[in-house]
Amino acid sequence: MISSKSQLSWKTVAGVVAVAAATIAQPAFAGYDEDGSMAMGSSSRNSAMSNNSMDDRAMASSPMNGMSSSLMMSTNPMPMMSTLALGGRYKNQVRRVDSQMKSVLMSLMELKPKPVEKLSPANARVQPNIADAVRLTLTKQRRSTAPEAMARVLDTTIPGPAGAVPVRVYWPRNAPSSNLPVVVYFHGGGFVLFDRDTYDSSARALSNAAKCMVVSVGYRRAPEGRLPAAHEDSYAATQWVMNNAERWGGDSGRVAVAGESVGGNLATDMCLMAKMRGGKMPIHQVLVYPVSDFRPVALNAPSMTENRYAKPLNRAVVAWFGKYALPTPSFVFNPLASPLLADVRGLPAATVVLAEIDPLRSQGEAYARKLAAAGIPTNVRLFKGVTHEFFGTGAVVNQAKQAVSFVAADLKTAFNR
Repeated sequence: MISSKSQLSWKTVAGVVAVAAATIAQPAFAGYDEDGSMAMGSSSRNSAMSNNSMDDRAMASSPMNGMSSSLMMSTNPMPMMSTLALGGRYKNQVRRVDSQMKSVLMSLMELKPKPVEKLSPANARVQPNIADAVRLTLTKQRRSTAPEAMARVLDTTIPGPAGAVPVRVYWPRNAPSSNLPVVVYFHGGGFVLFDRDTYDSSARALSNAAKCMVVSVGYRRAPEGRLPAAHEDSYAATQWVMNNAERWGGDSGRVAVAGESVGGNLATDMCLMAKMRGGKMPIHQVLVYPVSDFRPVALNAPSMTENRYAKPLNRAVVAWFGKYALPTPSFVFNPLASPLLADVRGLPAATVVLAEIDPLRSQGEAYARKLAAAGIPTNVRLFKGVTHEFFGTGAVVNQAKQAVSFVAADLKTAFNR
């Protein structure tokens, strides 16, 4: 069943994307050419016009075709777009990019991050990231870089399988001090990069929008702690919260899970692990451009090819993550690494957020279809013209605010059942 907000088939979506040509701003390059060199300069209007929509063959092969009745799929209304060649000259692909997203990407380029795939994990962790780009964008706009205000924020720890697991607890503004619903949140970074600080904006936005407590988990990262270390830490934290949320004024009977990128992998895996181990099951799962398939075949998915040189995430970086995160090559077939291979029957309802200009888009589509095929209510929204990591950019990108509101609405419904 298609969402009543947008009665769109995938073929219709392709046509809608093409309409973006009517709102072209000054074009610019921001990506890597096929030879790996940085490309920043002007592109031709005619080139942009002739490459303004997703390849029909890629769209036709999208795993979202043949949607089941459990899947509600909608697309965000077309934002103001500009031209940005995220892949340099690769097949002359030019994407219609949200003009606000473009500002963030250009700020990221100004910070001159080195290609992650050419660095060690230690050096990659200190490179500028999207959070830094948002702060720079705010500074250029002469706006405050202060984080979104909360009622309270607490850094503490939860018992874990290899010692204390650090968590950050957020209390929303203008909400009751007790019996709050809870979201256990997992940050992205390919199991190698980033931390709770990098994704602080996402946790704050979710807490205030859904009027819930958010517990952001600082799981072990690879290569110091290769998989499934992150899963074991996250599972211990999730189950602890589901048994002890009242200590912080939460309701242990109303706990959902949410995550971005590999955090989306962890969020759905918390449900899979609860099923396999007889633990308490979260009442809802929020998966923001989730990693659902670590197998090498996933590197050839349509969105991975289309966005192989995209920023801030590209195919080379995805492969780099696997190199450092996986304990053995065969671990890619473990459902924890690739939940697309798991038996997902019995999992809770899901909200899935996808970004058009994202190598992981095809994985998110495939996993949403798998959930829906298993009879799990799955609400999916594709946000056009934005890239991986857009969800936490709400301070400067309106579509990020809309994505948070979309997620918060589903969370409130789950909390009030």
